[in-house]
Amino acid sequence: MKRLRRPRRMPIDPYILLLLATVGLAALLPARGTSAEVASGASTAAIALLFFLYGARLSTREALDGLRHWRLHATVLACTFVVFPLLGLAARALVPVILTHPLYQGLLFLTLVPSTVQSSIAFTSMARGNVPAAICAGSFSSLVGILATPLLAASLLGGSGGGFSADSLLRIVLQLLVPFLAGQLLRRWIGGFVTRHKKVLGLVDRGSILLVVYTAFSQGMVQGVWHRVSPLRLGALLVVEAVILAVMLLLTWYGGKALGFGREDRITLQFAGSKKSLAAGLPMASVLFGAHASLAVLPLMLFHQMQLMVGAVIAKRRSHDPGAIEVSAPEPAAGSRTGVGTGTRSD
Repeated sequence: MKRLRRPRRMPIDPYILLLLATVGLAALLPARGTSAEVASGASTAAIALLFFLYGARLSTREALDGLRHWRLHATVLACTFVVFPLLGLAARALVPVILTHPLYQGLLFLTLVPSTVQSSIAFTSMARGNVPAAICAGSFSSLVGILATPLLAASLLGGSGGGFSADSLLRIVLQLLVPFLAGQLLRRWIGGFVTRHKKVLGLVDRGSILLVVYTAFSQGMVQGVWHRVSPLRLGALLVVEAVILAVMLLLTWYGGKALGFGREDRITLQFAGSKKSLAAGLPMASVLFGAHASLAVLPLMLFHQMQLMVGAVIAKRRSHDPGAIEVSAPEPAAGSRTGVGTGTRSD
């Protein structure tokens, strides 16, 4: 039997390094006074632009075409918006001995955001799974997440974090839902332009998210929220996230087998059902948490890198499974039709 070789190095997302550099900049030179007001206004506009582009890219018709495989997609959605939140609620027992309340709020928010698109497709393709199903699963999750994540945050986070009120709901509608729907409505006329310039618009996406992160962490620095976080607490957070990720990976793989899914569909379920979107979660957290967003997005940033590192190893091993069939990802379709994230490694 051919021995499986380990990857030469673990994948480090370059975009995470940019995010960390942005956090460092906010720590050294936080926006204050007039600069903070300008940064806040620019961040609000950037979030609206992000969700407008998400709407313009996402083909609702092609996502709905995947309904013929509804059992798989329903299972992915259940993992993303039911099982994950239940694990987040269970982690409440770790407060305050292991996690502080602000870190727990960020962890709970992490469990509420939609799944990734591009990285799920990439790993599914690498593992020789059902790539078309992965495309549809990511599209469904993004569509549902526009409404499900804020509603779940309203019911589970309540008055915690930045507070969820009528004003928060209005900000969500104006900054997230309205731009997204506008992008969907205009997709018929601008979809081709978005597809042709996806690389340039991808840079706009990433730059916008960096601005959102800088604004959020600047507010956190000015208000002194980072004095509440110790290295020991951060280490504990990483352990808790590793446990949650392991539970979801095992549950999606063996649960898929119990539900009668074939190998290729189980691969799709494992990768689409165990991931969380950084690109969708960061701007949502900025709207939901306001000045408390810096601590709220930290668990998501850490989980994002962890899921990429672990996912790469699993996908490599799955590609050598006995009976694996060569499957190639329809890259142009994945990029042009369902590119909701900001790239393969940053969504």
